[in-house]
Amino acid sequence: MSEEKSLNFIEEIVEEDLRTGKHGGRVLTRFPPEPNGYLHIGHAKSICLNFGLAQQYNGTTNLRFDDTNPVTEDTEYVESIKKDIQWLGFQWAEELYTSDYFETLYGYAVELIKKGLAYVDDSTAEEIAAAKGTPTEPGVPTPYRDRTIEENLTLFADMRAGKYKDGEKVLRAKIDLASPNMHMRDPLLYRIKHAHHHRTGNQWCIYPMYDFAHGQSDSIEKITHSICTLEFIPHRPLYDWCIDKLEIFPSKQYEFARLNMTYTVMSKRKLLQLVNDKFVESWDDPRMPTISGLRRRGYTPASIRNFCEKIGVQKRENMIDVSLLEFCIREDLNKTAWRRMAVLDPIKLVITNYPEGQVEDLVGENNPEVEGGEGSRTIPFSKELWIERDDFMEDAPKKFFRLGPGLSVRLKHAYIVTCHDFVKDENGKVTEVHCTYVPNSKSGEDTSGLKVKGTIHWISVPHAKEAEVRLYDRLFNDENPAAAEDFKASINPESLHIIERAYIEPDLANANPGKGYQFIRLGYFTLDTHSTPAHLVFNRTVTLKDSWGKEVKKNA
Repeated sequence: MSEEKSLNFIEEIVEEDLRTGKHGGRVLTRFPPEPNGYLHIGHAKSICLNFGLAQQYNGTTNLRFDDTNPVTEDTEYVESIKKDIQWLGFQWAEELYTSDYFETLYGYAVELIKKGLAYVDDSTAEEIAAAKGTPTEPGVPTPYRDRTIEENLTLFADMRAGKYKDGEKVLRAKIDLASPNMHMRDPLLYRIKHAHHHRTGNQWCIYPMYDFAHGQSDSIEKITHSICTLEFIPHRPLYDWCIDKLEIFPSKQYEFARLNMTYTVMSKRKLLQLVNDKFVESWDDPRMPTISGLRRRGYTPASIRNFCEKIGVQKRENMIDVSLLEFCIREDLNKTAWRRMAVLDPIKLVITNYPEGQVEDLVGENNPEVEGGEGSRTIPFSKELWIERDDFMEDAPKKFFRLGPGLSVRLKHAYIVTCHDFVKDENGKVTEVHCTYVPNSKSGEDTSGLKVKGTIHWISVPHAKEAEVRLYDRLFNDENPAAAEDFKASINPESLHIIERAYIEPDLANANPGKGYQFIRLGYFTLDTHSTPAHLVFNRTVTLKDSWGKEVKKNA
């Protein structure tokens, strides 16, 4: 009998709410991204938590775009976010925007003014910050805190009407300037921004602050469990205060630890810097931790969901090793990736006793890890083959079980061959390896009785297809680049190695982006989304083994 999985603290809250009949037995969560950049692996954790929780308890999840800052937001980001969520395997109940509620939120602000709980302040941002005091000293009121309700209503209406410039006035909540929580010292509710909004155009020139829009939007949608990351704990009293003073649906905020991962930065601001400063090609560069970058690199939705499940939901910040994410994709691709042969650093092998002009169609399973092999493909075999340069040594050491003078290996899916000669060019570089083959040693039909310790892969020269192969590695050398004074200083100069001409099985000319392939002995690869039939490009998703971890231990 399998051990029952223990509940995380958010599941415990939901189950208790369901047991007591809170919210009428409903579970409605939301995922509220700001459309000012592409989603990254940290957002994937939040997506899996919000959507997964709703699925687990027969509830639903809204997708709500927090579009309250027109300067940084764009429909490009909206579309990319929707694509990423669906690719991960989730579907929202309703697609909503905070801008849908601008009129309602404005009405809520007017209500707070009428209750004497909000006022218009003409102070500059610097004056407001200075007047707020410090964590050990209370704040002091600005000269505008005691304006009359009538004056505040007029000024706020004038703000909406566009009578003032950006920064000239703000609307603040009137709470407690001596509160130990700095977020409760008369926080800003509205600011003036004369900027074109991607959905409302120029209809508005005042926009609600996140802290004001967040809780009220949850309340409008009747969200039962508003799940945020730990940095929003100090914001929760304001979330509750606004809902309480407005006497609206009591949505509740719960916080969990955000994802921090080694050799990675998660800040959208820093990721945008990498794009703008040309350290990476784009938001979907396969070295980026963005969901679109991971997708282009060959990560699967299942591997990311499994990773999020393995790291779990915590109340304390911690650092997750990126090798766990790499383990998850290896585990998934081992079961799903089709096996193919590719030669990245070619040297020609000539089988001197193989009949001239003869071609055999050999058979290889697509995936030997799966019962039935998921079908098979034919692999052309001929007298001349490409093999990896590393698979031949002129002076091979004793335990080198590949090719060298007098050494024998099995060619994958094919025959046993023995090296008897090789050819060098004028620079002393080996250009050809000459072998003889054993005709009755064919894989699956071997009657030769010969035993060899090594097996190498190969590509038939006349049938080979050419491809560009991109070997991606970690973008940073520093385990925690986000903590560095200049995070860009630890960028790994070896994070991308391009092989302009590799040889691949002819079958790979029909590969599709998103389909995983194991290049036998080399790693897991996928066709790049920018690949064309005339110029095939394959990206390495991950190596077969954790070579990075071994390198770190060796240098420790």
